[in-house]
Amino acid sequence: MKKVLWFSAGIAVGVIVAHQLNQTAQGKKAFEGLEAKIKDFSDAFADGYHEREAELRSAIGDAGDAVKKAATK
Repeated sequence: MKKVLWFSAGIAVGVIVAHQLNQTAQGKKAFEGLEAKIKDFSDAFADGYHEREAELRSAIGDAGDAVKKAATK
């Protein structure tokens, strides 16, 4: 229970500090840069996910065709 309390307190302090930083020009600039980096990362992650998904779907399709071909023999 004590760990949960400290964890919650840490989150609260972090939110308060982030809010205070966001009130300054430098803080806004820093958060904009951070937001851009997070967006770039998430876009790259999504692109990689969709690329791998297409590869797996293609492999499953190829395997399904091979099974159908073997079953008809």
